[in-house]
Amino acid sequence: MTLHLPDANGTTRAYEPRAEPLAFTPGSAFTSRTVFSAAHVVADPYADTTPDGPAAVDWDATLAFRRHLWSHGLGVAEAMDTAQRGMGLDWAGAAELIRRSAAEAKTCGGRIACGVGTDQITGGTLAEVRTAYEEQLAVVEESGAQAILMASRALAATAKGPDDYLEVYGHLLRQATEPVVLHWLGPMFDPALEGYWGSPDLDTATDTFLEVIAAHPDKVDGIKVSLLDAQREVDLRRRLPQGVRCYTGDDFNYPELIAGDEQGFSHALLGIFDPLGPLAAEAVRVLDTGNTEGFRALLDPTVELSRHLFQAPTRFYKTGVVFLAWLAGHQSHFTMVGGLQSARSLPHLARAYELADGLGLFPDPKLAQERMRNLLSVYGVDQ
Repeated sequence: MTLHLPDANGTTRAYEPRAEPLAFTPGSAFTSRTVFSAAHVVADPYADTTPDGPAAVDWDATLAFRRHLWSHGLGVAEAMDTAQRGMGLDWAGAAELIRRSAAEAKTCGGRIACGVGTDQITGGTLAEVRTAYEEQLAVVEESGAQAILMASRALAATAKGPDDYLEVYGHLLRQATEPVVLHWLGPMFDPALEGYWGSPDLDTATDTFLEVIAAHPDKVDGIKVSLLDAQREVDLRRRLPQGVRCYTGDDFNYPELIAGDEQGFSHALLGIFDPLGPLAAEAVRVLDTGNTEGFRALLDPTVELSRHLFQAPTRFYKTGVVFLAWLAGHQSHFTMVGGLQSARSLPHLARAYELADGLGLFPDPKLAQERMRNLLSVYGVDQ
């Protein structure tokens, strides 16, 4: 059944959806790479909410999606920006998400790491920023999950230079009971993080970042880099102390970074692995056998979809991620906390559907097609 999809020129084009999906078999964790999918949250569509009010989460559907990721051997990176931290999900909601997901991980035997930030405050002194981080770190550690120290808008607004970052992160790393992941999220994902690590110059910022790690290598499991600059990530990972991992957060260049080179490779902590979960897991299992070409053959074709979802303004990639989860049948509706389902245009969503369908990502292509048709009708696109 042909669909007529709108494009950016105000016209429609005929598209023939595929009839059969690709088949992906659930499996255990990987042997050659540590791979996390940052996971989205499912909103409660029946809740009477407003964009500025607390998030209403459908906990059953949210946890079911995490079980889906774990079943394919992926770790879950919880309460990250993919879960709309700071874009619809406040700290109270994130804390409940952490507790529920960590408990579910114990039941399922799934790996989980959770975001630690400062989003219960918007600014303040360095001491207040540190206290906010400490509160969230305690929640994550008490849940039994690994901590990911996220970049802080409040710290970016308060810090006067690199020394302030060294002081705050040094304090937190000394306090952490287990090694953490340090998260460097670039301003393309969050404009409020411009100049993080004390300088808008990325070379200078990188030196400060590495200084934090060098002072506490036993407390840093790895770094998560989301700068969308493949060569900068490669250069950075080659400078890491022995035993500190690089988790790529580069949703533009992940296949080549995970595959690596003769001097090393990146592990992964990626938002794009939310919609790509089963396919990504299959690719990493191929890589586990030493077949880099087979890994690239599976994962390289997904980059066009990822670059589409993460196109500027990049922070709105969550809309495409949730849209694809709806089309794939992981949730019954296309509603997001904070009303963020309106953040991308219909032509953008139509292209996301076309690319994802072409990759065979939808377990039930007919369901995806019918849901896409229903969305088009809501927008008045004749079929």
